[in-house]
Amino acid sequence: MLNLCPYGLLNLSAKGVYMTSPFPQSFSSPGEGHLIVHLQPPSLSALSKITFQYPLKLISPSPSTNHPSVLVFLLTYGGGLIGGDQVHLTIDVLPRARLSIATQGHTKIFKSPERNVVTRQHLHVSLHAGAAACLLPDPVQPFAESVYEQAQVFTLAADASLCLLDWVSAGRTARGEDWDLWEWSGRNEIWAEGEGAKKRLLLRDKVDLKGDSEGAKEKELRKRMNGLGIFGTLVLKGPLVESLADFFIEEFTALPRIGAQDFRSQEKRERDSGAVLTPRQVWRQARLEQEMEDGLLWSAARVRGCTVVKFGALTVEGGRTWIGSMIKEEKSVEQHFGEPAIMCIR
Repeated sequence: MLNLCPYGLLNLSAKGVYMTSPFPQSFSSPGEGHLIVHLQPPSLSALSKITFQYPLKLISPSPSTNHPSVLVFLLTYGGGLIGGDQVHLTIDVLPRARLSIATQGHTKIFKSPERNVVTRQHLHVSLHAGAAACLLPDPVQPFAESVYEQAQVFTLAADASLCLLDWVSAGRTARGEDWDLWEWSGRNEIWAEGEGAKKRLLLRDKVDLKGDSEGAKEKELRKRMNGLGIFGTLVLKGPLVESLADFFIEEFTALPRIGAQDFRSQEKRERDSGAVLTPRQVWRQARLEQEMEDGLLWSAARVRGCTVVKFGALTVEGGRTWIGSMIKEEKSVEQHFGEPAIMCIR
């Protein structure tokens, strides 16, 4: 027996009373999400589509003419992913549109009940002609005995631009955790869009962190990380981030080298000789001193049109200070994507 009510169909049966939802059935799976970004007149990036299912959550403030990109916060209900959660997010940035992705804190990966219960997060991004995306999130924080797998695949048109930061911390160091995860796997792929359905792989970067086996007497992963509390990768590709890529390569080239005749940096030699330093040289000298204090190690290289920066620091804040200082000093990210794009690395 069916009775109409203001909110849908009211089913009356011998088994009880229940309501039939008036809304159409969802065909998406748990953890699925989809973003489409387009450019609307005169030159404002906006969302054409934003959908998500638990445990994924996406929030976007109202677009503003003051911001050259649309901002989306990538979140999870409860502040993290529990063992076995699966997240699949697809993003399409249409021609000349710009997107910034941020978070509101560390992406926490909670403990898995067993080693074979894997928490997964997959991201597929397509950047069309002249489009750009900037992903500068907070680091992933794997808890002790967590198992996590992450895959991020980007397909870029010839003149599209990408700024991607992917970093992982040692866990809840305030509780004594120090790379006590069971397993962490992160893969980033950059593909060049080709004719038809053809694509060309430009870069595949993968990091596998294997925790200690059950019953191990020594913390082997902790030993291999050699005191680092954070490890990260920055990938840059495309015309909008070319100046930032050049900046990292130049700064890496300017680092003091072991075996050089004078190990002091050029700025320190000039300062010791009484020479007047430029503002950039003053900043560089202060940064080098901060790198020593934070135990910062880093390198930069070009790979098939991409620039890849690897870095590690003793603490998360040390890593955040360094990457934030580099990006803010060069200024092009804020110029092309807006000040909110860098909120997670301040």
